[in-house]
Amino acid sequence: MRSQLMGRVRKAPENFVPPQAVGTVFAEAKAGRRDFIRSAFAAAAGTVVASVHAQQASVGDGDPNILELPAHSKGLGQPVVTDGYGKPSKYEANVQRRQSPGLTQTKQASVSFAPLQSLFGIVTPSGLHFERHHQGWWDIDPSKHRLMVNGLVKSAKVFTMDDIMRLPSVSRFHFIECGANTGMEWGNVAVPTVQYTHGMLSCSEFTGVPLITLLEMAGADLKKGKFILAEGADGSSMTRTIPVELITSGEVLVAYGQNGEMLRPEQGYPLRLVVPGVQGVSWVKYLRRIEVGDMPYATKDEAVHYVDLMPDGQHRQYTSIQECKSVVTTPSGGQMLLDKGFYNITGLAWSGRGKVKRVDVSVDGGRNWRTARLEGPVMEKCLTRFNIDWAWNGEECIIQSRAMDETGYVQPTYQQLRAVRGTRSIYHNNAIQSWAVHANGEVANVQLA
Repeated sequence: MRSQLMGRVRKAPENFVPPQAVGTVFAEAKAGRRDFIRSAFAAAAGTVVASVHAQQASVGDGDPNILELPAHSKGLGQPVVTDGYGKPSKYEANVQRRQSPGLTQTKQASVSFAPLQSLFGIVTPSGLHFERHHQGWWDIDPSKHRLMVNGLVKSAKVFTMDDIMRLPSVSRFHFIECGANTGMEWGNVAVPTVQYTHGMLSCSEFTGVPLITLLEMAGADLKKGKFILAEGADGSSMTRTIPVELITSGEVLVAYGQNGEMLRPEQGYPLRLVVPGVQGVSWVKYLRRIEVGDMPYATKDEAVHYVDLMPDGQHRQYTSIQECKSVVTTPSGGQMLLDKGFYNITGLAWSGRGKVKRVDVSVDGGRNWRTARLEGPVMEKCLTRFNIDWAWNGEECIIQSRAMDETGYVQPTYQQLRAVRGTRSIYHNNAIQSWAVHANGEVANVQLA
């Protein structure tokens, strides 16, 4: 298949539209005025073509990128350690996490979305990790930060960062997903690109101490104490209930490391909770207190927010597990296929209940499915990258992915999910995503009736 004509993909608008104009693209697409996006594509293409023609004019029919030695082949490069902390290439400047204008109520209580369409593999660079803040982020002095363990314990403990970092540590890869990821799509198509439909999702290697170690040091009564309350130190005082049954397995971490370095301030530096498979709000940042108790705490963000509105008007509480889900990141909304021919369909799959077992891909709206290649390593409660070959014949089609985890759970269609959950919810939308490829190559976000 790879010997066939290789198709070309023009990137989504986020990759070439200036950051300040993304809001306009967003609004125009939402209003159905796709001419705006077409014009942006045409302007970008015109710039590239004009540049190529200008170079070719000076060297005849040959490729000037081969025939003319560039400056980097003839001179000295930049000195060593120009920047003490390395930065991405200037040519990747548009690969950024971005806010959704439609969601931003204040600058401090907001969300930024990871650019899934521009990432490879499974690890999210720390600087592109999505953010969710309830009252802004802080850069806290670790020498003054403390973690208290109290409640149903023999002896309440207070740990400094030095105390915690001297304890035996573990490092594990896990995804983190906001419970509201894809929440805007419950009723209908709302946003144009995968950065906004699924970008409240990231994956890192986290390093820290199993929480059970700290509870045992404090002499926690884990027969009476069935739950813990995790409390953050920022102004929102985020508090979340975690069942002890998740903690005794050793998988819940008190983490200080991310991707080989200390946590970023936006990710809770110097200390955050890591609760694999559970929605991101429970991964409490700036962690300052753990209380052991005998019942759920029903805090503000468990009784008013982060609850699931059901079709009969009642709300479900404590539905924290992120069920099996997947999304194709290329081709995806806002991108454009420029030719017929071979394409690599790629995407991400994950499950809060264990490993991803299989991902199937359809290019005809779900009538037929083929099993994709899962790229190793496939780890528990971690993103899994999938790929599958595809030859586009130039006709309209609909691309979907459908994941299954090791429990046998299969990602539902929108029809199946809405039959149980209705259309007015916000959280835990794990329905199959559909991308329509039009005959002119445009890729658009659609939902099937």
